[in-house]
Amino acid sequence: MYALKTTNLTKRYGNKIVVDKMNLSIDKGTIFGFLGKNGAGKSTFINMITGIIEPTEGLYEVLGYKKNQQKSIWGKIGVLPDYSTFYENMTALDHLKYFSQILKLDLKQEDLIELLDKVELKDAAKLKTKNFSFGMKKKLGIAQALLNKPDLIFLDEPTSGVDANSVLNIHSIIKEIATNGTTIFLTSHNLDEVEKLCDEVAIMNKGVIQIKGSMKELRTAYKKNMTVYIKHSVASIAQIESLKVDLKSLSIKSEISELSSQITIEDESSIPLINKLFISKNIDVFRIEVDEPSLEEIFLNIGDNN
Repeated sequence: MYALKTTNLTKRYGNKIVVDKMNLSIDKGTIFGFLGKNGAGKSTFINMITGIIEPTEGLYEVLGYKKNQQKSIWGKIGVLPDYSTFYENMTALDHLKYFSQILKLDLKQEDLIELLDKVELKDAAKLKTKNFSFGMKKKLGIAQALLNKPDLIFLDEPTSGVDANSVLNIHSIIKEIATNGTTIFLTSHNLDEVEKLCDEVAIMNKGVIQIKGSMKELRTAYKKNMTVYIKHSVASIAQIESLKVDLKSLSIKSEISELSSQITIEDESSIPLINKLFISKNIDVFRIEVDEPSLEEIFLNIGDNN
């Protein structure tokens, strides 16, 4: 069963199409990165799935529940908006108690303290949120989103405005809950974060998904060839000429010099064969570097390539 599946999901405002017949499926237990430039339609899509706004047309299922079973969906998901708003004169613990009552959860105070400890807010449990920094509010928002132990959690910019140590803690939490079976739907402007954490990534542009897949699949779709840089021991003229001949079957082109080489290939499976080729000719390989497009490069250029 998919954690999330949409069929021709569409949202129009007058003549403006914000989400255009989107078909998307996300496997359970994955960390899914959802990217798009401002105005791409990301927030509208999420708001339809979470029941905040009505789709113009199309269908969706969340954890096996259909659109007309929205109350069942709400009990199974958690949501962290980009900017969490709290009651200034209530403490962190008060907030978790309040929202657990709204969700009709049978949680003891020790459970709530444990959750605050998980997001590094145990020492601030009885501090009023008007005294919280932006980063502390972000952590409390994550704790709130995890209250009902959701099967699917939407995290919008979970690490924006927090310090480096807290970023590592939040990443650890995301990985842990995904390992335990929770599906993570992550939106972030930190593309390095998405690249490191996500099993799959989708890039949305002008209301449609333009590309979706693992990082390997995205790189393959975006850039067919890759360049391998090799630093090696001194190669003689005879060794260089021999390499050029043997590399013709493994590469698109090659530039071999005395101390370094640059080889363009179609598939990474050629890399170990190239390494063995150098060694077979008594040339020691000191370092191999592969020039692959980053998620940032793909994201910034994908709109121009489609």
